[in-house]
Formats: sequence, C-alpha cells, structure tokens
Amino acid sequence: MTTPAPSSRQRWLVPVVVVVLSVTVGGGLLARELYRRPDQPADDTSSAASTPSSAGNGEQGAANVVKMTDDARAHPQAEAVRQVLQTYFDAINFKKYQQWRAVVTADRVAQQPPDDWLAGIRSTKDSDALVYRIERGSGTSLRVLVGFTSEQKAEDGPPFFREPCIKWRLVMPMIVEKSALRIDTVDGGPPPEHEKC
Repeated sequence: MTTPAPSSRQRWLVPVVVVVLSVTVGGGLLARELYRRPDQPADDTSSAASTPSSAGNGEQGAANVVKMTDDARAHPQAEAVRQVLQTYFDAINFKKYQQWRAVVTADRVAQQPPDDWLAGIRSTKDSDALVYRIERGSGTSLRVLVGFTSEQKAEDGPPFFREPCIKWRLVMPMIVEKSALRIDTVDGGPPPEHEKC
C-alpha cells in the first residue's frame, strides 16, 4: 500500500507557519527594543513598572514624605522638585506661611496673603504625595504631575467638593524665580482631577 502524495495545500502549510512565527518573534523583539525605557538595560527582563521610592528624613512619617515614581526620579531635576514639594506640603501641614512663601512664586504669594492662606488650610493635612512625572514646559519651566491626599473638615474643602478626604491629581507648574525653583500659579479652568477617599 502506498501513501498518497500530500496535497499542495499541506506542502505550503509548514513553511507558512514557520514564516509567520518568525515574523511575530522578530516583531516582538523589535518592539521590545523600541519601547524599552532608556534607563533599563537591554538584558533586564524585570518589569518596567514605576514604583514609588521614598526620600526624606527619618523624622517624618512615611505618609508625609514626598515620593517619586522611577519615571519622575529619572528627571535631572528630580531631587530639586522633590525638595520644593516636601517644603510646600510641610508648610501646609504645619501652617507655616513663611516656609510656604519660600517655595512659591511672587504671583502666588500675591494671590494668597497670610490670613487668606491660613483660612484656606486651617484644618488641612496633606499626605501620600507622589510625583508621577516631571516634564519640561516652556523655557526653563517644569510641569510636575503629582498626586496626594488631603484631609480636612468637610466645610473646609473646596466649594465644588466638600469632602473630608480628597485624593488629588494635578499638574503643578514650576519656574525658576530668584535663582530657585518655585511652584507657580495653577492655570485657571476646571478643577484638577479629584475623588473622594
């Protein structure tokens, strides 16, 4: 008994499958190289997910230390940004206007004199600040995407969202003023992204 000759379709099936698999594997390797993070070595197979890292002194609780994702930490001005934000949040939490004033622009100070500033934060406690990303803005300015939790008496919350605990996510513009990096006024428009805790 003789076996019948394979049909022409069966003869082409194996080479076509081999070609498709080769192209798929090659495309995957190419995509991995193109989309690999610049700070990740080529042989690193670990996840490129951004994880928070803490930096700060041991006096503060972990929730009060400004943290950064790997992406934000890779920016050349990351530590300067972190220090400005740490001072900013500490000033709010400890109700120290002069400390707050040292890390914001003159325009921002003009918009919030001491009594108005203190009234606006009288019961506020900010925590869990996390810098997600730092991007260059126009000129020497920076745009810093930061998230944090704000707890306050509900009546002290913003008029558009009277809640005792709010998770914020917003872009904080920073500029160089008087030879120092400072937080500038936030653009007008709709309120920043927020949700109830």
